Amino acid sequence: MHGLFAGLALSLASGAAVGAEDCAALAPAFPLLPALAQPVALLPEPGGGHWLLALREGRVLRFENAAGAALTQTVLDWRDRIESGPPETGLLGMALAPDFDGSRRLYLSYTTGQPLASVLVRLRLDARMRPEYASTKLLLQVRQPYANHNGGHLAFGPDGYLYLGLGDGGGNPEDRAQDPNEILGKLLRLDVSSPSGYAIPEDNPYARGGGRPEIWASGLRNPWRFSFDAKTGTLWLADVGQDAYEEVNRMVAGGNYGWNRREGAHCFGAETCDRAGLIEPVAEYGHDEGCSITGGHVYRGKALPWLDGQYVFGDFCSGRIWRLDEGGKRRLLLHSELHIPSFAQGEDGELYVLNFEGKAGHGIYRLAPGACGKTEG
Repeated sequence: MHGLFAGLALSLASGAAVGAEDCAALAPAFPLLPALAQPVALLPEPGGGHWLLALREGRVLRFENAAGAALTQTVLDWRDRIESGPPETGLLGMALAPDFDGSRRLYLSYTTGQPLASVLVRLRLDARMRPEYASTKLLLQVRQPYANHNGGHLAFGPDGYLYLGLGDGGGNPEDRAQDPNEILGKLLRLDVSSPSGYAIPEDNPYARGGGRPEIWASGLRNPWRFSFDAKTGTLWLADVGQDAYEEVNRMVAGGNYGWNRREGAHCFGAETCDRAGLIEPVAEYGHDEGCSITGGHVYRGKALPWLDGQYVFGDFCSGRIWRLDEGGKRRLLLHSELHIPSFAQGEDGELYVLNFEGKAGHGIYRLAPGACGKTEG
């Protein structure tokens, strides 16, 4: 098993993208910011003037969306309530309500201890981005049988519903991801518009029975970062593999993505396997190229017009960043020296890359034109 934040001692070699017209670089986006301790999620505030940054230890920071930003404001510090000891635990997901300007709602996904559980909470932020603690509402709590494969990413879809990815709970090769009565190993879809908690969207696959009604898709091992294409609404998800393969999936309602019958496009632990009803990944790579996939975004910016419409993703261990070209072929975009826990997308469609081991000024990078394979700064 390869932990999401494992493999930090991996030796990294230089690499290059293919074709001069397809070159990109990573440049420090906010070079004056202090060192950031294990960032895991970055969101633009509506209006584009500031960013919110989640740190695995349990803090949410805010800073100005300007190259000269040098100070951070602590929005939230929940280190006393978040379990972040084991490597795959901590503050793992963050989302702002689509109507944030009116509702002021912030959603957080994290782990708590004794016993270990994944929780989803909601709270309000006031006009100065300070938490209104009395508004905190526990929406979902799921017992975790092991400390790994927690997933935890959050994102609102164009349908207004909140999507939450949960890993299979560890303990490979236990079969939770294929059990429709288990919430682990799934992508959930929740209507969180109600003040009292969440409701089940009427068109969820099991809304009328046959499984947990929260489930939207199944067969996932450890979904680590998914995103909706800002133009088409297509949902892309990266699923961390076991011993051999990492995969990218294009998600559909009711889809079964194979774990633990299959790892990537290959039968898991067997020469043959029953593939009936399984959706094949759109891309995969072996552990000769990395060991823990990090999902990204479809590029919709203007700095790299040749990249428009292509899905960009990377690997936490090797620092490689790939794109899926218009034909769906995986191509190396650049080979960084970063440990990549997450990508981010600005309101302008430009892409950012977080560095888990970031030093002062080097925790957040932006994808920019440049020499092939080069990371500036």
